[in-house]
Amino acid sequence: MKLFPASASVQLEFTKIKDLLANHCQTEYALAKAQELRIHTRKEFVETELKQSHEYRQLVVNGIYFPNDVILNLSRELKLLSIPGAVLSAAELQQIRKLAESIEKIFRWFDAERKMAYEALAKVISGTYYEKKIAVLINDVLDEFGQVKDNASEDLKNIRMSLYRKRNELRRLFDKLVTKLNKQGHLAEIEESFMNGRRVLAVFAEQKRTVKGILHGESDSRKTAFVEPEETIELNNRIYELESDEQKEVYRILKELTAQLSGYASLLSAWHEVTGEFDFIRAKAKLAAEIKGEYPAVTDKAHVHLVEAYHPLLYLYNQRSGKPTIPVTITLDDVQRILVISGPNAGGKTVTMKTVGLLQMMVQSGLLVPVHPSSQFGIFKQLMIHIGDTQSIEFELSTYSSHLLHMKYFMEEANGRTLFFIDELGSGSDPNLGGAFAEVILQELVKKHAFGIITTHYLNLKIMAGKTPGILNGAMAFDEKNLRPLYKLVTGKPGSSYTFSIAERIGLDKNLINRARLLVDENHFRLDKLLNRTEQDLQDIQQKEKGLHKLLKENEKLKKEMQETIGNEKHQQQVELLREQNRVAEDRFAYLKDMERKLKQLMIDWRKEENKNKVIKQMEALLFRKNEQKTVSRMQKKIDSKFQEIGGEIKMGDTVKMKKNHQVGVVIELRGKRAVVKIGLLPMQVDVNDLVVVKEKKEGEN
Repeated sequence: MKLFPASASVQLEFTKIKDLLANHCQTEYALAKAQELRIHTRKEFVETELKQSHEYRQLVVNGIYFPNDVILNLSRELKLLSIPGAVLSAAELQQIRKLAESIEKIFRWFDAERKMAYEALAKVISGTYYEKKIAVLINDVLDEFGQVKDNASEDLKNIRMSLYRKRNELRRLFDKLVTKLNKQGHLAEIEESFMNGRRVLAVFAEQKRTVKGILHGESDSRKTAFVEPEETIELNNRIYELESDEQKEVYRILKELTAQLSGYASLLSAWHEVTGEFDFIRAKAKLAAEIKGEYPAVTDKAHVHLVEAYHPLLYLYNQRSGKPTIPVTITLDDVQRILVISGPNAGGKTVTMKTVGLLQMMVQSGLLVPVHPSSQFGIFKQLMIHIGDTQSIEFELSTYSSHLLHMKYFMEEANGRTLFFIDELGSGSDPNLGGAFAEVILQELVKKHAFGIITTHYLNLKIMAGKTPGILNGAMAFDEKNLRPLYKLVTGKPGSSYTFSIAERIGLDKNLINRARLLVDENHFRLDKLLNRTEQDLQDIQQKEKGLHKLLKENEKLKKEMQETIGNEKHQQQVELLREQNRVAEDRFAYLKDMERKLKQLMIDWRKEENKNKVIKQMEALLFRKNEQKTVSRMQKKIDSKFQEIGGEIKMGDTVKMKKNHQVGVVIELRGKRAVVKIGLLPMQVDVNDLVVVKEKKEGEN
């Protein structure tokens, strides 16, 4: 992306975002990429980098391990590897092996399923391959601690075996001498030491001529002399030779291994870039988590559609301070390409511009941004800004001259893929003349089909925006009652500067305010007052709308609660009905048990009684007349205690009583001279003449 002026990234604080990103980088490769962060103008590059950041963030959110935890900075080692005749040390080759092991883990992680699930991340390794021979070559030479193995070559094996034997021989001989001289009282307390890489005896200074050998030095106090006994000189010489041979053979082996690996220098460099690239992607994912970045849609045209967008640096600052951050929602499209924002000073106009510009740069750099996921970003090839005082002492330019120079560049270079931001268009000159020039500049930018945001206090620009196709008015909301900005962008209408309101609220003398009003053009003053009143009315409407939405939500909640209550009531009625049916069943069961007992007694009486007719009469009385009368009488009393006969014509829905068995039910259907009555859960057909309408008695009625 082409930026104008060169300081645009600093003015929009993009450099601070790069610093935040760099703080999360662990490798030199990723750090360099963060510091030189590219702003792409091709959709495929932007999409790929955004998706990679999003996929890695999903890994972090879901707690899925990704094998890039080994931090390697091997730029120097890889450069040496590509130089003919260079030799890498064992420690450097150990780092190369770690790189090979890390790459192997990454390739193993990307199985077929994960390649599909994390398609963008898989692209990082699509241009390279894993070669296991690199690890095999190093493993044949180095052990797990990075030391050259004894069997790395036959010569090294023989040298080290000879060394082992000679050192053991020296140790036994030396121990023997120490014991002997110690008994003679010639050795100091420390007995022995190492000087110049050779094992020596610590002899009392006065005894140094007694012990034959080579004097290597004395202690600081000169009380102790360090002597290499003549019995060990030959052995020490041989050991020294073998150690020299060992070093030469190790060097030869490492040189040979370096030469073998040099054939894979380009592949190893590619692997190093892969690990660095994944570290860079991880840094972007961590930055996204820090600023609550989301993955928006990207379209390959000039377009801005931000929903609930935050300025990331302001969000972090407010988060540390415990303050809320007000989001901005804004749309610039083919119909309305330029937004003119008006309103009071310190109301958030400049912050709104910077938010849009910074987020656009971040998205085209492949960074996730703090917006609602439904937001959509276009691709711009130029970004121009003019924010703040640009007075130049060096070129003897006034503020307004510098302003016009910038505007000249804007008008000459702007096109349909330009996104521009101008703070206080036309300021720095006579209001009437500056306003006229500002109007002309705005007309030219509209003709160029450029996209952008302009802030202004000029009334003529507000009027122009209201009647010119392609330009949209906007205002920063202001609470006139409490004299405080609301930092909320309202599009579709211009805003008042609240000049006189602010003056009144801060207690400026009313006579001065009235004198100032007299100096202002009446139409200008009336329009500003109208804008003021319109904005406050709009805020009142929005407050009432919020209250209405709140009431609607409460009504929905009450409706759900009522439905639940009705459902519970129906359930309770069903429970009561089942309970009543159970009670009736229990009464019937008790009646049948009593009848069984009485019938058994009658059978006993039948066998004993000679007068069989007497027993028969008792049985008839029990089974028919008396039982029927008692049952009917009991049911009738119960029904009469609850219901009162009112008579009249029987209709659907009436509560009725059956004259014969005194059962009560509800008429659910009339079929000529018969009615379908629901008694309990069961419907039954009854002659209408056998029914009488009843009503339930109220509590306390007889």
